[in-house]
Amino acid sequence: MKLYFNPQSRAMIAKWMLDESGLEYELVPIDFKKGEHKSSEFLKINPAGKLPALVDGEIKVFESSAIALYLADKYPQTNLAPAIDAPERGRYLSLMVFATSQLEPAMGDSLLGVETQPARGWNNWDTTQDVIESELGDGPYLFGDWFTAADVMIGSMFLWMRMFKRGEERPALKAYADRLAARPHGLKLGA
Repeated sequence: MKLYFNPQSRAMIAKWMLDESGLEYELVPIDFKKGEHKSSEFLKINPAGKLPALVDGEIKVFESSAIALYLADKYPQTNLAPAIDAPERGRYLSLMVFATSQLEPAMGDSLLGVETQPARGWNNWDTTQDVIESELGDGPYLFGDWFTAADVMIGSMFLWMRMFKRGEERPALKAYADRLAARPHGLKLGA
């Protein structure tokens, strides 16, 4: 397995997922300054010319959430996702998609200091934080004691936000991000 990688990209999320899975993989460095992510060779892997991108044999997967879903489902022994027919599966899938369809764009609006426009399809930063606090419950993780790929996707957003040091972290979300960062393979940003 090969992960096309630059530490200044969302490939950090895919790397975290791979590290948590315990699967063997090779990092293929991509130099943005040289435009390697826009080369004709790389565009055959990810036509958007972005990171992350994963190659597993003949299978090519791009986008962090797609890579996390792929790895957790293809390698069930990693125990990073509920089984396809498990009762928790719907909530898990919803959280995986929420990370990129709601949480990340709301975070972007917050970082840019722009008002979230309802017509854009996502909630504002406060509302998305409310949702995650509710989903976290008494956790340490989104599924109680069970760490899943949803924690990688959701948690990475809070760890990225922390790096920008904007505003106060909510206590429950701060504690959640602290637990994730403290994991042996936890996402380490800005270090």
